[in-house]
This record gives sequence, structure tokens and C-alpha cells, in this order.
Amino acid sequence: MRDSREIAVCGLKAVSAVFERRPECVIRLFFDPPTGRRVGEYCRYLAREKRVYRQVKADELARIAGTVHHGGIVAITRREAPRELAREEIEAWSRSHRPLLVLDRISNPHNLGALMRSAAFFGIPHVVFPAHRDQAMPGEAAYRIAEGGMEFVEMRCVGSLPRFLRAIRPHYIVVGAAVQGTPLERVRVSRSGDGPRRPVALVLGNEEAGLAPPVLAACEQRVLIPGAGAVESLNVSAAGAILMHWFFGRESAMVGA
Repeated sequence: MRDSREIAVCGLKAVSAVFERRPECVIRLFFDPPTGRRVGEYCRYLAREKRVYRQVKADELARIAGTVHHGGIVAITRREAPRELAREEIEAWSRSHRPLLVLDRISNPHNLGALMRSAAFFGIPHVVFPAHRDQAMPGEAAYRIAEGGMEFVEMRCVGSLPRFLRAIRPHYIVVGAAVQGTPLERVRVSRSGDGPRRPVALVLGNEEAGLAPPVLAACEQRVLIPGAGAVESLNVSAAGAILMHWFFGRESAMVGA
């Protein structure tokens, strides 16, 4: 998964994040008149780099963006597809005690974008997913929904998710979200200073099927978010935000090792 392609990034928050983190990937910039008054700094950068920027009418901006939900600005960016995860990265991540988000065939790009936004919000720097035909890849819709979150998260892919999860268990506590899991409030939590601990790798499953059985079997712990019972579960992006807050958003919170 190492190809390079152009992706249209829409919305001022998302475009601003691109210029903050990876300005070199912007190859063209288009904006409507109201937004043009707010992006002078970006235009000056592109002028210095001899790249295209232009003010356009609303209908042309929608055509360039491929959607009317462009927020007044579109940056055409060159991106490489997420690369395969290297073994040494796993150990480096665990040594730095950085949390990890793992996705099992999240198929809706809007859910992918929402999860990336939550990951960035809670300071999760790395996301891993399988090289599977049902897994949504980062594209225009995901970038738009993430509202800049994509720029703060590194995405990696693996060939076999169950094998990957088994391999990281010496370094991470692997926690899978599952309807047959332990209710969230009963999950044992320890804080810094309570002894040896591993960072958490939180695993979220497909919108319809949940975690695949081999993926679920590779998880060390299983957790669910209790509800009133009217519906079985939350949307994966909503559930992911709650679980990220529980495991990563509270001061030094960790699942007991």
C-alpha cells in the first residue's frame, strides 16, 4: 500500500491543519471570495513555492471538491497511502508509552474520519488497520469529516490483524470493543505510580459485524458500553469516542496490567 495520489482536502480547519503540519504536500489551492480574505498566508507560501492558488466561484469550487460541502476552500494534496507497519515501530511506540488505536474493517469513510478526529483530540498518535478490501482508506470524505485530525495521526496497515495483535501483547494491553465484553465501569483501571503497566491498544470493529472472531480471540480484554437496551450498540465512531476518553482522555488512566 505504497502508492501516491491526489486527495482534495475541504474546509478551513482541515486545510489549516495541512498547512500547519504538511504544507509541502499542497499542490493547488482554491477558495471562494469570503474565504480568500482569510488565507493570505497560505497564498504567499504557495507563491514562493510556485504552486497554483486561485479564487473561484461556488459552482467551480464544488466541482473541484466533488461536493458542495467544501467549506469555502479546497486544497489538492499529494498523499502516500498508509505504509506497512515495521516491527521496530511497535517497540518504539510502547517504550514511549503512547496509546494505540486499531481498526478492524471500518468500512464507512465518514466513520473513519470521525475516529481520526477523536484520535487526534485525545492525543492518540498511531492508528493501525488491516490491508483488507472492506477497510475504508483515507480519502476526501474521511479528511473532510476529520476536520484536520488526519494531520496529527499516523496510519499504518498490517497484513493479518490477529497476528499483529498477538505480536503486540507483550508491549500493549489489547482491549477489544465487543457486545459480549465487560461493562466499561467494571474494567479494572490503574493510574501512574501503581506499578508496571503497558499502554492500551484499543480495537474497534466493523460497523455491521463488529470484531472478526480471530481478532476478538487475539484481544486480552473485551469491553462494552452499557446502554438502555433499546438498540444493541452505538455507532462505531460514537463508541470509539467514549472508549478513547475512558482509556486515554483521563489523567494517566490505564487498564490494569
